[in-house]
Amino acid sequence: MSKLHQITIRDRTTGATHRVAVPDDRYILHSVEEEGVTLPFSCRNGACTACAVKVISGELEQPEAMGISPELKKQGYALLCVSYARSDLEVETQEEDEVYELQFGRFFAKGKVRFGLPLDEE
Repeated sequence: MSKLHQITIRDRTTGATHRVAVPDDRYILHSVEEEGVTLPFSCRNGACTACAVKVISGELEQPEAMGISPELKKQGYALLCVSYARSDLEVETQEEDEVYELQFGRFFAKGKVRFGLPLDEE
């Protein structure tokens, strides 16, 4: 039998605070949506950063979160689409671009890029 945890979500975009009881055997995003709360998401598979949050307090588990590096997980970032509550939890939504930059920004403009179309060398 699943255990319910109280989840508090601060939505930075709207300024709203949502409080929802979520079972520990269901993804947080799915459970919150069933309660009528609309939050950002995209892939629903843990591969992007659209549903990223920063954990303020409490614990969650996100074994399928490929879109967040181990380093960002250690800093408290999580993806609600593939996260399970493991205690009462307080989180704050993040801007997708902010998290994406944290995750991949160190790679931008670092390679040897040749602008324009490839030229035929003949």
